Amino acid sequence: MTEFPQAALALEDGAVYLGEAFGARVDVAAEVVFNTGITGYQEVTTDPSYRGQMVVMTHPQIGNYGVADSGDESVRPWVSALIVRELADFPHHWEARTRLEDFLAEWNVPGLQGIDTRALVRRLRDTGTQRGVLRQAPTPAGFSATDLEVLREAARSAPSVSQLDLVTDVSALLPVVTSEDEIAVLDCGAKWNILRSLERRGVKPRVWQWNTSANEILESKPKGVLISNGPGDPAKLPTVVETLEGLVRSGTPTMGICLGHQVLGLAAGATTNRLPYGHHGGNHPVRDLATGRVTITTQNHEFQVVAETIPPQSGFEVSHVNLNDISVEGLRHRELPVFSVQYHPEGCPGPQDSQPLFDDFLRLAGIKL
Repeated sequence: MTEFPQAALALEDGAVYLGEAFGARVDVAAEVVFNTGITGYQEVTTDPSYRGQMVVMTHPQIGNYGVADSGDESVRPWVSALIVRELADFPHHWEARTRLEDFLAEWNVPGLQGIDTRALVRRLRDTGTQRGVLRQAPTPAGFSATDLEVLREAARSAPSVSQLDLVTDVSALLPVVTSEDEIAVLDCGAKWNILRSLERRGVKPRVWQWNTSANEILESKPKGVLISNGPGDPAKLPTVVETLEGLVRSGTPTMGICLGHQVLGLAAGATTNRLPYGHHGGNHPVRDLATGRVTITTQNHEFQVVAETIPPQSGFEVSHVNLNDISVEGLRHRELPVFSVQYHPEGCPGPQDSQPLFDDFLRLAGIKL
């Protein structure tokens, strides 16, 4: 078994969790959120929407099947740190190319294991998302009382995602051909399986950087536009809001996913606010208000569109709600071919129950399946 040095996670409310460092030997300050997925740690770590956040996995053992090419959702891991109860000592899978701790170390991402993740998750659930600092012990003897107090102060000074420019780092990294496009994808930090989901349907997507204007996109005459997921606070993206306003006015078939959904809500004149501790995992039930159908969805977001603030004159209405907290999970325009979902129809990790939404979008765009 590998021996790991001591490390500590301090939260802004003063709680401290002592464990063992793995991955890169670096210190980080970021928000701390939890993910309820049983599998899918590689997809989680490489999801650009987690940029600026440390992720606590609720499943007790992580890393069992290593890291494989097929599990990547971006060019690198984007989490600030990964926190687990137990890191698997002997991972094995026929596709695995390396161990999780080596993968994180390669990209300078630290990890923490050996803490009571159940207690940490319950604290975050009860108090809401907190800022935190993860730091390796300054000496082999561990942390002194003074060291821990310094960590607590550092956690209180750590930035929130609303203070950070996160989308710029993760946009336009998708490895796709950008010619002969049928669907334009405005990349705010898109997961690769969004592109795969389109390509499996015979669609040639063209990826545009997050700050591309509506006029520039429309000049290429796409049959439809998809606004991707991404990290951070949608209120920090007025440029994307302006782009969405232009796309909606043009009547171009448009679909928003996660951050794209939130930005569409802002373009419609609604406001967004922060959920107490976000939705992260692959087990969130969502109801389609038109059909009553319930699907289990993959989610990863900290913010929501506030239903009561959607202007009636905007033409938009709530199409889906989360059955756990009745938050908005989808928007639909009453007349134009424009809709969005807060969850991830591409899955990865998580159920694929919502894949037919891509079919709905392509039909709106006039593409035969």
